Amino acid sequence: MENFATLIKNRRSTRKFTEQPLTPEQVEAILKAALMAPSSKNKRAWQFVVVEDKEMLQKLAASKPAGAAFLRESALAVVVLGCGMESDVWIEDASIASIYMQLQAEDLGLGSCWCQIRGRQTEQDTESNEYIRHLLNIPYQLDVLSIIGFGYKDQVRSPFDESKLEWEKIHIGTYCMPEII
Repeated sequence: MENFATLIKNRRSTRKFTEQPLTPEQVEAILKAALMAPSSKNKRAWQFVVVEDKEMLQKLAASKPAGAAFLRESALAVVVLGCGMESDVWIEDASIASIYMQLQAEDLGLGSCWCQIRGRQTEQDTESNEYIRHLLNIPYQLDVLSIIGFGYKDQVRSPFDESKLEWEKIHIGTYCMPEII
């Protein structure tokens, strides 16, 4: 890693991957990052299902009508789960673990993309959470937040354009309403 500022500027969602598999060391590094993520009261109310099987990746890609197709081409998908019985902020904690995995992937020169599952439905109007729960034998107390797809990048994306930063969304001291002309 050059430095953190460069890492976050370069991390962009990748939806096109090569067919090259990840090494066991890369997979371990990504999963370690998730397990080292901070969580409220150190509850760690998240769990992860790692999927590399191409047939299962195809099924996961059908978890919602749009925005999941890239999972078919992923070398690896991590299904991010959380337990509301363990923590009332499992969504936030699982989200932090997710971005830790994505930042680790970028640091390894890999691409990644978030696929939102919580609150989504399949093409057949089944809850995406239930569809995936059935596919992967996930117990009832866990809910699916997202699926993160990983792989070698097959598309080149420019780093984030800092000229597009929306500084008007930053408020100092108190919230200030924008002036209406």
